[in-house]
Amino acid sequence: VQLEESGGGLVQAGGSLTLSCVVSGRTWDNYGLGWFRQAPGKEREFVASITKSGGATDVSPSVRGRFTISRDVAKNTVYLQMNTLKPEDTAVYYCAADISGWGREAFRYDYWGQGTQVTVSS
Repeated sequence: VQLEESGGGLVQAGGSLTLSCVVSGRTWDNYGLGWFRQAPGKEREFVASITKSGGATDVSPSVRGRFTISRDVAKNTVYLQMNTLKPEDTAVYYCAADISGWGREAFRYDYWGQGTQVTVSS
């Protein structure tokens, strides 16, 4: 199983980016996908998660109203639309798969991508 993120980069505060994560290899009947981020010197932080069908989502209060998670089941791809970016959003963003469901806790996720850097300048 591989998860590959893309779409990171450098953007000015107030700008937007869309991250993508493609899941390849084996998939499961009911797996959730999540986005996490980790800034230098800080712990990995939950950003958003989504069920296999895309029918339910959960977004961290720190980004709610600015970030949106979605997925294309046919393409095994999950997206993170990030609007009104702030310098404090600067971090490496990781995509992860939870084969038993979905949630906010990093420990429940079984597979992780390598991450993509997002840098927001002020």
